[in-house]
Amino acid sequence: MTTISLSAVEIMAGLGVLVVLFMVWRAGSRRAKAAAEAARSGARFMSLAGRVLFTAGLIVAAQWLVITQAGTGWLLLAVLGVPALFASYTLTRALTVTTRDMPRRRR
Repeated sequence: MTTISLSAVEIMAGLGVLVVLFMVWRAGSRRAKAAAEAARSGARFMSLAGRVLFTAGLIVAAQWLVITQAGTGWLLLAVLGVPALFASYTLTRALTVTTRDMPRRRR
């Protein structure tokens, strides 16, 4: 049986190769995570857009039905006004700029 004898330079070179392989593996793992997160955020956007379009379609269908069938009085006001209130609330919150003033620290 033969024994393996390595010099100090060979051991250091082997450790260097292992460190480089580990760094390449981690970089690939990070790139894969970033790509997966980008795909998830794109899917989230498409899912949100689909839900928004579906809900808007339901609201338009209800409004169309009320306007064409019994479009007078309080029912018409409710069908047109309630979605407008929700939309205005959402837009106001989305477009309102809020700031948080932090007190300055004394040095």
